Amino acid sequence: MEEEILELLSDEFPEVDFTSSDELVDDGILDSLTITGIIATLSMEYDIEIPYEEIVEENFNSIQGLASMVQRLMEE
Repeated sequence: MEEEILELLSDEFPEVDFTSSDELVDDGILDSLTITGIIATLSMEYDIEIPYEEIVEENFNSIQGLASMVQRLMEE
């Protein structure tokens, strides 16, 4: 799942190096506009709804965090 999400997001957001950090939000690599785009992309691709309470740094700081969140939401 991590590789799939990395490929998807790298295609959608080529200006972002998702592998450069495990603290994408904390390091300022992802801004609020990019996070909004990531939410839209993942929601459409995986047919999930990302609730407000899931929009936290730990879910968006790394591809691993994003993959865990997507997997969890797909199981609900």
